Amino acid sequence: MPLLEVNHLVKAFATVRAVDDVSFRLEPGEIYGLLGPNGAGKTTTLSMICGLLKPDAGDVTVDGSSFWNNPRRAQRIMGVVPQEVALYEELTGRENLEFWGRMAGLESATAKARAGELLEALSLADRARDTVKKYSGGMKRRINLGVALMHRPRLLLLDEPTVGIDPQARANILEFIRRLCGEGTGILYTTHYLEEAEQLCARIGIIDHGRLLAEGTLGQLQERLGGDRLFVLEGDLAGAQAEAWPGFPERFRKLQQTDRQLIVAALGTRDPAECLRDLLAFPVHAENVTVKRPSLNDVFLQLTGRDLRE
Repeated sequence: MPLLEVNHLVKAFATVRAVDDVSFRLEPGEIYGLLGPNGAGKTTTLSMICGLLKPDAGDVTVDGSSFWNNPRRAQRIMGVVPQEVALYEELTGRENLEFWGRMAGLESATAKARAGELLEALSLADRARDTVKKYSGGMKRRINLGVALMHRPRLLLLDEPTVGIDPQARANILEFIRRLCGEGTGILYTTHYLEEAEQLCARIGIIDHGRLLAEGTLGQLQERLGGDRLFVLEGDLAGAQAEAWPGFPERFRKLQQTDRQLIVAALGTRDPAECLRDLLAFPVHAENVTVKRPSLNDVFLQLTGRDLRE
């Protein structure tokens, strides 16, 4: 049974559909990445899953039951890490954990013990008595994650948990998330950092303008672009109309073009050397042609026509 099922969710604000018929599922012990630029609908989707917003249409099923049939049951199963850090700066790290543990229904002794476990696991035991206002951005992010884990949720919703922190702090958080997944926690992970999704996620959904445009494993998404390779032609391409070159539409699909670069996927299963010869034969002065493996950003470009980070 899926731990989480999202079925045809819709949410509009005035005339804007922030989420438009989004559906996906998450299994126990799986990390599902919801990937998209800022404003794509990721946070609104999470807000409906955890009950902060009620959908205009569609349903959320948590561990086999509709969320809105028993919201308290569903919320006991899940932990939520919002994009904005939600901590009391005047309290210590330990006090924040214990407070939020009590809010989640833990007895005082249980909250104290659990806070100690998480401070050790998050490598913050030596700073447990410092107020949060003295923490670095990465430390605040780790305590914020710990707050969501106090009641041992089986489903964890992470809304861009590494925004605005340094690479070392990001690496620490990503490693901790991997360990949670290995212990059987199902994790819904929203991000606009494609490299995080590539490293962490078993499956990835690409969302933009509120619509889920594609989903699958990284390999399945790469197959959308013709398998394991793309071709990058560099040269003077100002004003060039690649689709009008003789033979181009039958052999290649254009993904992106600038005045200096053309990125294409080869159609069919032709030999790479043959593809390179075809590219060099087109009526443009090519200064360089290279082959590269498709990235998630390439998939996003093909689906939306814009860069993932825009």
